[in-house]
Amino acid sequence: MINLSLITPELFLAISAFVVLVGDLFLPRESKRALAAITALVLVLAVVISVSGSDIQGFLYNGMVIVDDYTTFFRILFPLMSLSVVLMSVDFVHQRLRYPGEYYSLILFATLAMIGMAEAGEIITAYISLELLNFCLYVLVSYARDNPKSNEAGLKYIILSAFASALLLYGFSFLYGIAGTTSYVGIAQALETLITTNGLSGGLVMALVLITAGLGFKVAAVPFHMWTPDVYEGAPIPVTALISVASKAAGFALLLRFFSGALAPVAAEWGIVVAVIAVVSMTIGNLVAIQQHNMMRLLAYSSISQVGYLLIGLVALNSFTASAVLLHVAGYGASNLVAFMCATAYFNLTGKDEISDYAGLAERAPFLALSMTIALFSLAGLPFFAGFVTKFYLFTAAANSGLLWLVAIAVTNSLISLYYYIQVVRQMYISQPQDMSRLPMPALTVGTLIVLLAAVILIGVYPAPVVTAVEGAVRVLGLS
Repeated sequence: MINLSLITPELFLAISAFVVLVGDLFLPRESKRALAAITALVLVLAVVISVSGSDIQGFLYNGMVIVDDYTTFFRILFPLMSLSVVLMSVDFVHQRLRYPGEYYSLILFATLAMIGMAEAGEIITAYISLELLNFCLYVLVSYARDNPKSNEAGLKYIILSAFASALLLYGFSFLYGIAGTTSYVGIAQALETLITTNGLSGGLVMALVLITAGLGFKVAAVPFHMWTPDVYEGAPIPVTALISVASKAAGFALLLRFFSGALAPVAAEWGIVVAVIAVVSMTIGNLVAIQQHNMMRLLAYSSISQVGYLLIGLVALNSFTASAVLLHVAGYGASNLVAFMCATAYFNLTGKDEISDYAGLAERAPFLALSMTIALFSLAGLPFFAGFVTKFYLFTAAANSGLLWLVAIAVTNSLISLYYYIQVVRQMYISQPQDMSRLPMPALTVGTLIVLLAAVILIGVYPAPVVTAVEGAVRVLGLS
């Protein structure tokens, strides 16, 4: 018997996405803002369903789908991230985009895909979930059809992403040919036997190279990152937030389960490669970010550097480093959502996104400037904010695993990042604005920022509940 109660949140999201899509056909234009409220309610209910059904666990379709504490953690995290994106989209969509039903339904489908990536127990399910997410993002990136930058970003993203997907699928085919199964557990057993008897074969090396390239593109790790700044700048800002925060979190949800399960027997072989990618990602991301003058491009290179930090946890993969990765995903996500919420609000009010345009923001919108400052300081890893605690936890886990050299490089890069974050703060608090008029802040924006800021500060001063949650999620992965 197939126990569909295991995937109740996913079924609810899928049905709701179709309801939002069809509902757009029957609502008059002046009432279509209600679609955002419906989508937000759906995401809240998805979290409630996930929490209430957290004790319903097991396997579906012979292990193709795994429902455990790890899945439950992301069933809660992804809808919350998407909810923040929906709330920051309300005014942006109303002012600048057409067809809100399709927009919000795509966010729901993307959320469904991200959960699928976290709960996949074999490579075909993981690939289908990843491609569903990609298809949603292809459309969302180019959703502002009247904006040439959005069209350009969508074209670049779909071409490069399709190429990366082909590499990933080719790598999976090599892996299937070697192991004779698509199951993570079966692949791990086959690789362990292969390594013991024959050592590292050429086919396995090719599989690891292709899979690393394919997944490296999905999380925007160097040298697979070149699409990131152009897509971040051209896409609608809320969509950029979805890519930067939720999509990357989904990528690492897949990476953790895949590497801890299927590729555990070859950890020594791929660990050094991941370490090199981590160093290059955090270094190039931070150094190039210094040269940026557009806020979206700055946040793009900032996200690349954050990927470098997260990859540290995969170099010496154990329960401590895996917990640190999930904790940093949560803290980074909250901080980055605040930054994008501020950028979206400012763009809605002024239509500008250059860093120089933020001059004197503290005089024109004090709360907005304060929120952006907190977000940037958290991303830099300053005390009392989420970024400090999550980076400290991550760097400590890496140091305890014998990666002191990698931690030293990461700390140095964190200091470098503080420079370009402070440049934005300097514009807001020291530079004089060209326009002295006050900027009215919508109540929805203020309320959302207050909740997100509370999360950033709470994780920074009292991370125990989140630490407990991530440790419980990682425990089921069977890491030492």
